[in-house]
Amino acid sequence: MFGTPALVGITRGLAEFRAGRPVEIADGSGSLVALPVEGLSAERLAAFKQLCAPALPRLVVTARRALALGIVTPAPVTIQLAADLDADCIVELVANAEGGGPFGADPAGAAAGAAIELAKLAQVLPAVLVAEVTAAIAMLDPPIVRVAADAIGRFHGDRVQSLAISGEAEVPLNSGVRTRFVVFRDAVGESPVAVIIGTPDLSLPTPVRLHSACLTGDAFGSRRCDCGDQLKSALKRLAGMGGGIILYLAQEGRGLGLSNKMRAYQLQDAGLDTVDANTTLGFDDDERRYGIAARMLEKLGCTRVVLLTNNPAKLDGLAHAGIEIAGRVPLETPINADNRRYLTAKAARSGHRLDHLIASLANP
Repeated sequence: MFGTPALVGITRGLAEFRAGRPVEIADGSGSLVALPVEGLSAERLAAFKQLCAPALPRLVVTARRALALGIVTPAPVTIQLAADLDADCIVELVANAEGGGPFGADPAGAAAGAAIELAKLAQVLPAVLVAEVTAAIAMLDPPIVRVAADAIGRFHGDRVQSLAISGEAEVPLNSGVRTRFVVFRDAVGESPVAVIIGTPDLSLPTPVRLHSACLTGDAFGSRRCDCGDQLKSALKRLAGMGGGIILYLAQEGRGLGLSNKMRAYQLQDAGLDTVDANTTLGFDDDERRYGIAARMLEKLGCTRVVLLTNNPAKLDGLAHAGIEIAGRVPLETPINADNRRYLTAKAARSGHRLDHLIASLANP
């Protein structure tokens, strides 16, 4: 009635990680207790060490972060930490451009790797402290939340299937465009929104924009990105095309979350480009998936689309999820001194089709 045990366990595990509390991750060969590095303090580190005694906790990082630490590996690794390493040093170890080293590392097992994936789902830093489950941990009150490692791997699909429409209403905009907001809800309580402009004929290929939420750009007009300009342009273009759909998705910072997006900005200010900033933090360049977007379109009765995008990955992601791609419309937005480097990295390193940027670079 309230969801499968696996799905309930993951949603509880996400809440615990976001609150900075430990979670037990269980796989077929045993269990580990994992504490997110996000929000680590001296008090939390001391309490976790006490629960793990006599063993010391180990640090688990992604292959991307391991490379930033000088460790070449195809998968997450565990690093044995010195007993006197404090909480601030551990946070610096997983978030700074220069991580120090050298470090000895061992391959992370399935449970430790699943803990990293849970951290990504929670949009916290993709790094955890782990230890074997001790008698003290098993006797905690309230008891520690237990999550199955294999269920974490299935979660994206379960989350897509959980999606349902929770409310809708007409919303006229200041621009004069009349829209209908259709709000969805998924298993973890997130609320992606379909903004329907005009009255699109869904029996024909429908103009659609997949827009990742960007608080800085959409709401405050940040000049560091092109998100706000793309959203305004998409609204205008769709109105001019006789109607269409904007899917407003909870994918801040290409799926990293707002806090990690700010961390990536700090690394960019220190000299890294947008791609290297994300991977230095331990993420992939783009952590977004498009199953939720495809399911939203299916719920609306839209299965053939003309996508307003410069990003070929969105075309591939929707097509892989079962949506027919009938065409692509580019979105050219203003280039300024603050976003030129960001846009150049997207074009050169992430494959975005920014022909107007290339033209401007060829003719400065």
